[in-house]
Amino acid sequence: MGAETPTPGRPRTFDEQTVLDRAAEVFWQQGYEGASLSSLTKAMGINRPSLYAAFGSKEELFKRAFDRYHETNLANARAALEQPTAYAAIEAFLRASADNLTAGGHPAGCLSIQGGLACSPENARISEILAAGRAATEAALEARLSRAAKEGDLPDGLDSRALARFVMALSEGHAVHAAAGASREDLQASVDVAMRAVAALHPGSAPAASA
Repeated sequence: MGAETPTPGRPRTFDEQTVLDRAAEVFWQQGYEGASLSSLTKAMGINRPSLYAAFGSKEELFKRAFDRYHETNLANARAALEQPTAYAAIEAFLRASADNLTAGGHPAGCLSIQGGLACSPENARISEILAAGRAATEAALEARLSRAAKEGDLPDGLDSRALARFVMALSEGHAVHAAAGASREDLQASVDVAMRAVAALHPGSAPAASA
């Protein structure tokens, strides 16, 4: 534990948000267990003592980097879910996700999927952190769909939780395919199919142009 609780040193000379973004990219590309301290400090532009002084441990660095990444993604998801109908909200969520998964400027795919779905027992906490992030996004979806059901925007008896899980499963599957090289067009074509299935749940809910 002593190595993870350094004594106070020189004042911090780096922008914390910038180094967290750089650390996130390393975890994203290499996974939690694959990301060495050497690769992290090189990407972050700081030395190992500075990393420990600022973040305490590799696990805490991961948690802070993922929290920053997830807050941005969850805010984007909530914005998509503000669409006026359930159909439009699901479509906005899936299309924005597909765009983000294949956008330049960061690794393809999703940190919450690639960061460490499978970890050794001593790093089980990492898988739990990632699962909690995905669960928060799914909960936002479920809340929006539950509201739609109460407003009569979804059929009586439709399981809002199951529909939210379906949407999340598609988005998470897209993350895997994006990391393997699937293009934006590939993912958007999959969204087209999914939206036809969503429209079939509630005939008349989809815009005529999307039918």
